[in-house]
Amino acid sequence: MISSNDIRPGTRIELDGSPYSVVEFQHVKPGKGGAFVRTKLKNLFSGAVLDRTFRAGEKLVEADVFERRMQFLYREQDIFYFMDTETYEQVEVPEEVVGDVGDLMPDNIDVKMMFYKDRPAGVELPNFVNLRVTDTEPGMKGDTVSGATKSAVLSTGATIQVPLFIEEGEVLRVDTRTRSYCERVQETE
Repeated sequence: MISSNDIRPGTRIELDGSPYSVVEFQHVKPGKGGAFVRTKLKNLFSGAVLDRTFRAGEKLVEADVFERRMQFLYREQDIFYFMDTETYEQVEVPEEVVGDVGDLMPDNIDVKMMFYKDRPAGVELPNFVNLRVTDTEPGMKGDTVSGATKSAVLSTGATIQVPLFIEEGEVLRVDTRTRSYCERVQETE
């Protein structure tokens, strides 16, 4: 059990038999009445976000969530296949559980997978991944300062906004938390 006063972003609690992760929280002390905690919670299985308010000091059930290092093997339609890097056990994970990071995962990347009662409940990618641009409009020489962007399709199928000077075939560092371009990366062969 944890107190509602102790929750922070990333805290995992159990509500109505489902695990939730705290996305945002705000402690509120109104002039009249008791203090309370306003939260935004994300369901680890469905990805649904809900707003919930708790009284200050209210006891909450901490979700029995643990993490394991897994390696992403491949995707087949809406099922993702992962392998435990210690036991070599393979796990099938539906697209809903992987969430919106599924299109940023190159094959063979190591990820942290959360499990709730031995059931996959979410995937956490490294903060940055290097991906190749497979399709974008032709680059414009000299246009490095204007701040204008264009769409680029990456090797994993994700589409992000990139500066105008980026060309097909280049490798980019992408921030997986914001799904944004960071920089070009020199290839090492």
